Amino acid sequence: MKTALVHDWLNQIGGAEDVLEALVNLYPTAPVYTSLYARQEMPTHWQQWDIRTSFIDRLPFARKWQQIYFPLYPFAFERFDFRDYDLVVSNKSGFDHGIITGPETTHICYCLTPTRYVWRYTQYAEQEQLGWLTRKILPPFLTFLRQWDRLAADRVDHFIAISQAVRRRIAKIYRRESTIIYPPVDTSRYVPSNRVEDYYLMVGRLVPYRRIDLLIEAFNRLDRPLYIAGNGRDRERLEAMAGPNIKFLGYVPEADLPDLMARSRAFMWPGEEDFGIAPLQAMAGGRPVIAYAAGGALDTVIPGKTGALFAEQSVPAIIEAVESFDPDSVDTAVLRRHAEQFDTAVFNQKMTAFIQQKMDK
Repeated sequence: MKTALVHDWLNQIGGAEDVLEALVNLYPTAPVYTSLYARQEMPTHWQQWDIRTSFIDRLPFARKWQQIYFPLYPFAFERFDFRDYDLVVSNKSGFDHGIITGPETTHICYCLTPTRYVWRYTQYAEQEQLGWLTRKILPPFLTFLRQWDRLAADRVDHFIAISQAVRRRIAKIYRRESTIIYPPVDTSRYVPSNRVEDYYLMVGRLVPYRRIDLLIEAFNRLDRPLYIAGNGRDRERLEAMAGPNIKFLGYVPEADLPDLMARSRAFMWPGEEDFGIAPLQAMAGGRPVIAYAAGGALDTVIPGKTGALFAEQSVPAIIEAVESFDPDSVDTAVLRRHAEQFDTAVFNQKMTAFIQQKMDK
């Protein structure tokens, strides 16, 4: 079965790239088609992959600021030639589901979310704190992009959603049914520690939509230790807000993350994510999660069993959740077993079975 994989862009590491790596492991000989590839920003072993880029990869500054060329992505993905493939799997959060395949090719879309800034523009603009110039330039293109995106969804043979929230969006926006297969979590790297220290932890890119600003303000008032691991364009602003009880760790090597998570009192997740792999990594390490009750957290955090949820994205709600939840009340073994339901092996088994079923038909 000749297979190809499609990914929106390769210039940063996140949950989408974890999914791509799992797909490459399932189909190691499949080429990866993408709009652009910043080789120096990606894992070294990816250089062994067969990565094929679009014309956007050759445009000035595209690898650093991929957003400036957003009107061109539909055309870039439509220009790829997939006529020789039996199966194409697109790993979509942007526009790569818009590829054109022949009638004999099966196209399965692993949908991380319908394109956020196309369909949730007002929320996106607020969360990303877009400047006035961007707010003026972007809207005129959105009508075209919504029309294209909606029609592009009809080119997909089968949709997979990563959470209940994404499944509902696919149904509402694309008018398509989807099957939920949760993203892969490598739980084998995370083990509970026999020593829990007095700090709460947040791990992730420091960008506005994650609402780390609310988390910082809440912990300033709580005066409890909070460690924040990760970098991003919002770091300078966040550091200026933080009191002495909040420590910015910057980039933490992958090898050091499991121990950092396993020794925390609880893992904090204040933003709305389509799924969220980091909270499950913390659970695999035996630590509960305190999360905003939206998006993928509703699929993974069970109140009183694996953590706590706060219903409102606000400082008082975070404070109440932290003060009312006792991390020591959660059974470490229960957390571990819960996380294992989302393990990479489970993802591999479900993806393989789903694809085989659709190809057999």
